[in-house]
Amino acid sequence: MDATRIIAVRHGETAWNVDTRLQGHLDIELNDRGLWQAGRVAEALAGEPVAAIYSSDLARAWQTAQAIAQRHALTVQPEPRLRERAFGHFEGRTFGDIERELPEQAERWRRRDPEFAPAGGGESLLQFRARVTAAVAHLAGQHPGELLVLVAHGGVMDLLYRAATGQELQAPRTWMLGNAHINRMLWTGQGLTLVGWADDSHLDDGALDEAAAA
Repeated sequence: MDATRIIAVRHGETAWNVDTRLQGHLDIELNDRGLWQAGRVAEALAGEPVAAIYSSDLARAWQTAQAIAQRHALTVQPEPRLRERAFGHFEGRTFGDIERELPEQAERWRRRDPEFAPAGGGESLLQFRARVTAAVAHLAGQHPGELLVLVAHGGVMDLLYRAATGQELQAPRTWMLGNAHINRMLWTGQGLTLVGWADDSHLDDGALDEAAAA
C-alpha cells in the first residue's frame, strides 16, 4: 500500500484556551485571533495537493477546517472520532479550579494515569487513544498515495505524535501542540511515522501551546 501523507492541524485559538479552561467536548468557537490563525494556516496550505479534509465536528476545529477547505474548493467531512478527549466534570473548569476543587482526580490526571477517566463521563487516555488511532487508520486507509488534512485538538495532536514516535502515554511531553501549527506524518498499514512537527512559520508571533487548555 502506498503511504498516505497527513497534515494534522490543531484548531485556532479560543477564549477558553487563553483562560486555561478545559473545553473537552464543549462546543467553543474561535476567538478573533483564532480566526486569524485559521486564515493563516489556510494560506500556508493553499499550494498543497490536498485530496480530502476531515475535521472534528466541534466548532473550533470545524471553523479552522472550513478556512482550509475554501482554499481547495473541498467540502470538510465531519469525523466525530477526532474530537478532543471527553473530560467529564473537568470541562468548563480552569486548571486552577481542578487542582483546588478535585485534588485527587487532578493528581491522577497530572501524572497521566492511563486508566483514569474524569468523573461525569470523561474518557481515559486508553479509551481516547483507541478512538483516535482507529479513526486515523480508517481515514488514511481510504486515501493511499494521497494527502489528507486532519483538523482536531491538542489532545489528538499529542496522541498522533506519540503514535508516530513510539512515545508511551505516560511519557512527559516535550513537544509543542500549538494552535494552528502544521504537523506532517506518513501512514502505512504499519502505522504512523513523523515527517515534521509544530511548523508555525506562518504565524508571526507564535501560538498558545496545548498546556493552555485542551
